[in-house]
Amino acid sequence: MPPKRDYYEILGVSKSASADEIKKSYRNLARKYHPDVNKESGSTEKFKEINEAYQVLSDPNKRSQYDYFGAAGGPGMGGAGGFSGFDFGKGFQGFEGFGEFGDLFDIFMGGQRGARRASRERGSDLRFDLKITLEEAAKGVEKELEIVHSVSCQTCKGTGAKPGTTPIKCSHCGGTGQIRKSQQTILGSFTQVVPCPTCRGTGETISSPCPTCRGEGREKKRHIVKVKIPAGIDSGYRLRISGAGDAGYKGGSPGDLYVFIFVQDHPLFNREGDHLYYRTKISFIQAILGDEIKIPTLDGEASLKIPAGTQPNTNFKLKGKGLPSLDHHERGHLFILVEVEIPSRVTKGQEDLLKKFRNA
Repeated sequence: MPPKRDYYEILGVSKSASADEIKKSYRNLARKYHPDVNKESGSTEKFKEINEAYQVLSDPNKRSQYDYFGAAGGPGMGGAGGFSGFDFGKGFQGFEGFGEFGDLFDIFMGGQRGARRASRERGSDLRFDLKITLEEAAKGVEKELEIVHSVSCQTCKGTGAKPGTTPIKCSHCGGTGQIRKSQQTILGSFTQVVPCPTCRGTGETISSPCPTCRGEGREKKRHIVKVKIPAGIDSGYRLRISGAGDAGYKGGSPGDLYVFIFVQDHPLFNREGDHLYYRTKISFIQAILGDEIKIPTLDGEASLKIPAGTQPNTNFKLKGKGLPSLDHHERGHLFILVEVEIPSRVTKGQEDLLKKFRNA
């Protein structure tokens, strides 16, 4: 298999290109080669290649790793002592024993990176499913969400130790927060430094746990979180509230709260994107002679003129009576399907009038 093309070459930027230059080039190329736009042969493969290059070069860590190994192994990293087929995030192909690329990087760099990560674990993200009405989706609304999440323990201030006591040095790792593991590979024996499983990389253990959090350093609390729902939102969208998830471990950053939106069905309107659809009935007399009727909208009643001679199942449109768009300031429309109602029975007088109308 031939080596992959250089990612900088794929995006048409220099190795010193800024993040903004890389993003701008990617957007231009993605628009040009997107399969929905470009029907030429090979556009799909080209689009995948562009995406792969951007996923690496847009991430500072992946980009630095690529620059390092690419310099040693050339484009696609087909060299570097025979290391070929490198795939970011999945390790070297054929080296499954190492696990993720970050683990292999720890081997060469002494493992400090892994120990720091374990000692300050990020808190978990949380999910909240929120139902709103169509009226709320049209106008936007602020909601108060009651959530239960982990927060830093107030009793021990997040240390996990009983007040008046302090954590002690971990006997398993000697307080370093790390242990060494030897591993045999086809390249020889490697010593890997990994976070200590006993103290989770902190270098400390707790002999007298906090009675409130039982040594966890975190406790469950119920909080009210306010979230603003933008006008025009639809089912399937999610909103992220930064830092409203679970608290991190040992000073780690908190997770985020993701609010998933579900817009409830409306008894009168059907929604398709920014447009609304409504069905109504008029009498055959109204259809023949014309009339002006009232139509419900999300903003109150509106007048709709029915011209004389309106045929059954005619569609009318009230501009701007739909929902606002999230992407721009325009609003969708309200489409009205008018059905002509034919009476199943008529009186003798009505029948005589209809016959005169027919014979006129």
